[in-house]
Amino acid sequence: MTEHRTGTREEWLAARRELLAAEKEHTRRGDELARQRQQLPWVCIDKDYTFDTDEGSATLADLFRGRSQLVVYHFMLGPEYKAGCPSCSAIADGFDRSVIHLAHHDVMLTAVSRAPLDKIQAYKRRMGWSFPWASSSSSDFNYDFGVSVTEEQQRQGLIEYNFAPQDITGRLQPDGPVAEFAKTVGTDVASFLREAPGMSAFAVEDGAVYHTYSAYARGLDGLWGMYQWLDRAPLGRNESGMWWRRHDEYDD
Repeated sequence: MTEHRTGTREEWLAARRELLAAEKEHTRRGDELARQRQQLPWVCIDKDYTFDTDEGSATLADLFRGRSQLVVYHFMLGPEYKAGCPSCSAIADGFDRSVIHLAHHDVMLTAVSRAPLDKIQAYKRRMGWSFPWASSSSSDFNYDFGVSVTEEQQRQGLIEYNFAPQDITGRLQPDGPVAEFAKTVGTDVASFLREAPGMSAFAVEDGAVYHTYSAYARGLDGLWGMYQWLDRAPLGRNESGMWWRRHDEYDD
């Protein structure tokens, strides 16, 4: 039995129209935020990064595949992981089929992880995905863009993530939510926490590559397709703990 209030169709319409005004304001605010993202200063990349891809060794410029824009999803699949992060996997389920549309709008979307290419390829086959996915195992790319930390940084207990210092000492516990996530990727808590999710955007102009934008943590909510649907469902996110699984792990 629902505990939510009920009402007449007329009451619903009045409340819905009031909500519509707030939704329109939210949309306009989102449009303004998009403009502000595009107005961020571009930072020229003066460091050489090398990636392993299905086509062989590649530079950051190569990942554009002839487009002028590149968006990278920093996928949590570390060298020690036995499988990709289930949260990143749920996000990837959502963007896998968007790649072709973006590519025909001058934007290349690719995932990048620190795991070696053979591990990436095996997990990609398991999930049935087709988006480009490169390994940054031979470069500092993940570290420079704030989604990986070294063991030494981890031992110090204070890392930089989402543009602010983060104390991870309390998260390095053998049980709890983080340990549950670590178990899903087949590794210990410390190894799991050396990777983090994020996305970064780049542009190429006159042969130079520029970093234009990055987002982390809740900044990725808009990319997590299933949550956009849940936010519109009657009970919303309605969650307690980690309820989602990789798409091949649900018991139907």
